[in-house]
Amino acid sequence: MTERPPVRRAVRALLLDGDALVLLRRTRPDRPVYWTTPGGKIEPTDASPEAALRRELDEELGATAGPVRQVFACGEQTPELFRLNTFYVCRLVSMDLSRRHGPEFDDPTKGRYDVDHVPCTAATLAPIALIPETLAAYLQDHAEDLPSLIP
Repeated sequence: MTERPPVRRAVRALLLDGDALVLLRRTRPDRPVYWTTPGGKIEPTDASPEAALRRELDEELGATAGPVRQVFACGEQTPELFRLNTFYVCRLVSMDLSRRHGPEFDDPTKGRYDVDHVPCTAATLAPIALIPETLAAYLQDHAEDLPSLIP
């Protein structure tokens, strides 16, 4: 019987600041530039997925968000790992990039995590290399709906 790879559960924010989506532009030495949403792995010490999301927003952006709503989930399979990403839409309340902290900022070999504000429309999101690809497809269909989904 083939052994299944471990599951890594992660939470990601579709974080709106006005009419723009807050994205991380990732620049790494081992691959082309791409964009992703803030978020990360749910840790055993997190009280809930929402608590994990709020912790990740604080670590990656020095940010706080208002109410959140789960809107999308997708899986990514590699031979070593199955990633289950759950996406939440929310609105930015505050952000102070000088407060960023976490293991990704302690290791320069992990590359850069630049913050971009991209208008939340299918047309402006289409040409950027957004990962995971299933998120890019979701946003092509639902980008303009996101503000109305925030609780």
